[in-house]
Amino acid sequence: MKGFEDHFRPAEGLDGIQQVSGSIEGQDLRIGICVSRYNRLLTEALLHSAVEGLRERRVAMHRITVVWVPGAYEIPSAIQAMARSGDYDVFIALGAVIWGETAHGKLIAGEVTRGLADISRRFNVPVIDGVVTAYTEAQARARCLSGRVSRGWYAAVAAVEMGTLFRKITETQPG
Repeated sequence: MKGFEDHFRPAEGLDGIQQVSGSIEGQDLRIGICVSRYNRLLTEALLHSAVEGLRERRVAMHRITVVWVPGAYEIPSAIQAMARSGDYDVFIALGAVIWGETAHGKLIAGEVTRGLADISRRFNVPVIDGVVTAYTEAQARARCLSGRVSRGWYAAVAAVEMGTLFRKITETQPG
């Protein structure tokens, strides 16, 4: 986790102003991950990278729940059902939508993005959009590769930061 410390330091020259940011470690976080089975080779790679990223950030594996859905379009409704439970601090959506030559992929991607943002606002919980959109399968593969170049790994990093940030915001609110 070396190199991330500077990312989280407060801005200089703002004496007297309370600055709040997330953390690089998420030991206590309860994380819900929703994964599309459509384009499963790609989405499994995203999932493995996300889990690796969460493990690096000290998230306990038993505090992670993975829910599988048929396709990307179903991700928001599954996350909404999970959010209703109040059992999670943050959600990660993982899928792969390849636009191809028709408008269908673009329409799906737009609806998924809108749905995830709506859930985040409605339930006051971070929802990280790790759904890869691409024009071609080759582009999608490049974004779903394992390790730190994967959108899954990035989603895990963002989930830990946002999950811990939301907790800190709740703890530091005046009154």
